[in-house]
Amino acid sequence: MWCVPAIDAEYIERMEDVLKLYAKPVDSREPVVCLDEKPVVLHDAERPELLARPGKPTRRDYEYIRCGTGNIFCIIEPKTGRRLTHATRRRTHRDFARALRKIARRHRHARTIHLVVDNLNTHCEKSCIEAFGNEAGSALWRRFTIHYTPKHGSWLNAAELEANLVGRECLGRRRIAQLPALKREVRRWASRADVNRRAINWTFRVADARRVFHYRGIETFRSKH
Repeated sequence: MWCVPAIDAEYIERMEDVLKLYAKPVDSREPVVCLDEKPVVLHDAERPELLARPGKPTRRDYEYIRCGTGNIFCIIEPKTGRRLTHATRRRTHRDFARALRKIARRHRHARTIHLVVDNLNTHCEKSCIEAFGNEAGSALWRRFTIHYTPKHGSWLNAAELEANLVGRECLGRRRIAQLPALKREVRRWASRADVNRRAINWTFRVADARRVFHYRGIETFRSKH
């Protein structure tokens, strides 16, 4: 369960903005895309596994060798189940910009692309400009309508669910030591999930938020605070 701090007007405004976005019907001219980053520790076994045999399960030593880190960009269209989830070495400004370029290329003919992200400092126009220059970077950024989740409100980002799925179904308890192997495994998982079109049925609405957090509306909240 997420622990939500005392909410303020900004929290409510951003929360309702995202919830209203999720409530809209699917529109190919204005796709809704959620993005989040999942850090991954690359590690290898200190000792080889003892494979299963009759009466004995597979045994693995708890010790491991740390082989660096990686990152997974969890990118999903919650309404359609389409994905562009992929692994990278890092999650720098340029990595974020390249992820946006992947999304923009998939939706070449969209009027605007609604992008739900958290408040990480790389999630800004500057990242696109650093990666592709002033003109191309700004043009890429303008393809998107950005919807920032509230601070301490990352539970509102459907890409958090995608990150959980990747962790359980792709990574599991396996030990992946090298970045190429991580990229390959994530690519295979994302391809299968994209074909299956497993959408996210987001049922928590603005009315639910007002009931749970005990307020009637943003204007009423502001007048009282």
